[in-house]
Amino acid sequence: MTTCMLALKVLHHTNHRTRFGYRCEQGCRVSPIPLRIAIEEIEGVESVRVNDILNNVIVVHRCEVSFLEQRIYEILKTLLTKSSYTASQDSYIALRDEIPNSSEVVRAATSLVIEPLIKTEMINLVFASIASLPILKSGVRELLTEGITSRVLEAMAIAISLYRQDFRTANSANFMLSLGEYIEEMTMYKSDDLIKELSKPQVQEAWIEKLIEGKKERILVSANQLNIGDIVVIGAGNTICVDGHIVAGEGLVNQISMTGEATPIRKVRGDRVLSGTIIEEGEIKVWAESVGDGTATARIKNYIQETLVQKSSIQLSASKMADGLVPVTLGLAILSYFYSQDLTRAASVLQADYSCALKLATPVAFKAAIGSAGKSGIIIKGAKSLESLYESEVFVFDKTGTLTKGELEVIEVHSFSDRWNTEDILNLSASIEEHYFHPVAEAVVRAAKQKDFVHIHHDEVTFIVAHGVKSEIDGKSVVIGSQHFLEDDEKIDFKHQYGRIQELKASGHTPLFIGYDGQLVGMIMLKDTIRENAKGVLSQLRQNGVKEIVMLTGDMQDKADEVARELGIDRFFAELLPTQKADILELIMAEGKKVAFVGDGINDAPALIKADSGIGMHKGADIAKASADIVLLRDDIQSVADAKAYANACLNKVNVGFKATVGINSVILGLATLGKLSPIQTAFLHNGTTIVLLLNALRGIKLSKKRSV
Repeated sequence: MTTCMLALKVLHHTNHRTRFGYRCEQGCRVSPIPLRIAIEEIEGVESVRVNDILNNVIVVHRCEVSFLEQRIYEILKTLLTKSSYTASQDSYIALRDEIPNSSEVVRAATSLVIEPLIKTEMINLVFASIASLPILKSGVRELLTEGITSRVLEAMAIAISLYRQDFRTANSANFMLSLGEYIEEMTMYKSDDLIKELSKPQVQEAWIEKLIEGKKERILVSANQLNIGDIVVIGAGNTICVDGHIVAGEGLVNQISMTGEATPIRKVRGDRVLSGTIIEEGEIKVWAESVGDGTATARIKNYIQETLVQKSSIQLSASKMADGLVPVTLGLAILSYFYSQDLTRAASVLQADYSCALKLATPVAFKAAIGSAGKSGIIIKGAKSLESLYESEVFVFDKTGTLTKGELEVIEVHSFSDRWNTEDILNLSASIEEHYFHPVAEAVVRAAKQKDFVHIHHDEVTFIVAHGVKSEIDGKSVVIGSQHFLEDDEKIDFKHQYGRIQELKASGHTPLFIGYDGQLVGMIMLKDTIRENAKGVLSQLRQNGVKEIVMLTGDMQDKADEVARELGIDRFFAELLPTQKADILELIMAEGKKVAFVGDGINDAPALIKADSGIGMHKGADIAKASADIVLLRDDIQSVADAKAYANACLNKVNVGFKATVGINSVILGLATLGKLSPIQTAFLHNGTTIVLLLNALRGIKLSKKRSV
């Protein structure tokens, strides 16, 4: 036995089947075959399945769950071994990874088919009892542990039919119930498609490039040994296992697993790539910025885990209503029997409960919507988040990176020296900045390449976080960055150009200063442009029920007013400090309105948490995405409108299904109480309705192909 850390948790329990999730610390694992054999030897265990990828154990048993949990924990401690690779280091992910078992349906169907062929009542009783035994046992178990439930009512109805020797009714009801349960489980199994896809095992090995004795060599290492800063080499057909920027090579990258885009995208030096995407053609070398649990794929799995434990208020209401109606159904069955002295009528009433459709259709609809959104590159963290987005009537946008591209572009280059013209200043800046992937650096390099970039040879470049970059050319210093960096830290004189600089900065655009040999030689002005489809997206949001659009920005009042008028924004707040965003949100929410906030920066996290629904943009900071209810995997504001459309379509479907369930089942219950329906007819109508509602809930949501431009 090893000293590895171990955790075990009950993920799901229904009737006599329990799913456990176990987790080991990195570097430890449990072999699945000895684990399965050991658990099968526990008294009361009927069957065991072990999923080594998800670290799940599914047990069918007759013993107490607490006893079983303790025994499995002891077995895991005994079987833990050290390993250089662990199949899954994820936290608990509760999935229906096994295909639902159809044996009970087959057994019930067999009894129903052979019943007319058997003339002896005793043999018919034996066959019908064996076929109905699973439902009868689970009914007795729930009666003893949970009291009167819908399962108890179903078991009572079948028991009454067996007592009356009405085997056809007993077999028919049993078959419909078994078929309904099987379809329900298959529906839930299918609704987990996205989660299962994202939970596939990661790349186990990767090639990295290292400098050994002055030569570049490729070394194959375990994926969990990758470090930030490694140069990872990925060829055609391989999955990218890190997040980072391409430093060499080019390739066609299939991003459908992350963004929903089916067409492969050409990626070249400087482009960012995400883990989980696949190289279809070419070969690239990626500088690893995020590895292991820090990659986009790992974070998405964490987001997905949150979707499994959240329940919306409408889902909780449906479940509560279903439980509350069980005594009503039982009372009507008793009343019907006393009035008619007919056990058949009582059995018919017992078949008509609300539980299945109310409890299952709603979560299935939410899962289907979350899955559809996920395949379009929109990660929604659970039913509660979806419901909150549906209710949001005010959308608040942090301007930069949401309504604007968040990608700077060079609009002007100014020279402050006779020795340096604007073209030379741009080439000088690009030569130094091309070694980094900061938005400012990328904008400068992109502008230089558009004007026949001429590289100027320089020494090693030093990057000073939040300030700028430094290097040397022929022994003379080159400094590029903010005014504070050049003037205060590098002691470069700004006095002679101060008036002109202030005039240029009044435009509200972003300045970048260039110093050479201790002198201020130039200034580059950059701006963040409004997204082309922003106005159309805001129009779509209004069409989907949004009553007000609000913009928050740190820009000057005049510039904010210009953007607001161009996009048709209802209200804006300008010249804000980052800390004021959450305060503004609080003021809007105090007006009694449900608010959705769209942001991407580190300073947006408090606002994302405070809002009724927080939406984190694709290029946003990790903390912003972690704080958000909805995370966008595409750098496209259209995804905001799509997320709202998914929420509306899902909740509309849920509301229609809820009303249909209550209405149809009330009619069935009423007719059964009045003796207008036989038990077979009631079972057929009730289960048939449930199946139709479940299949409708399972249907994925397809949005209109019309998009804003």
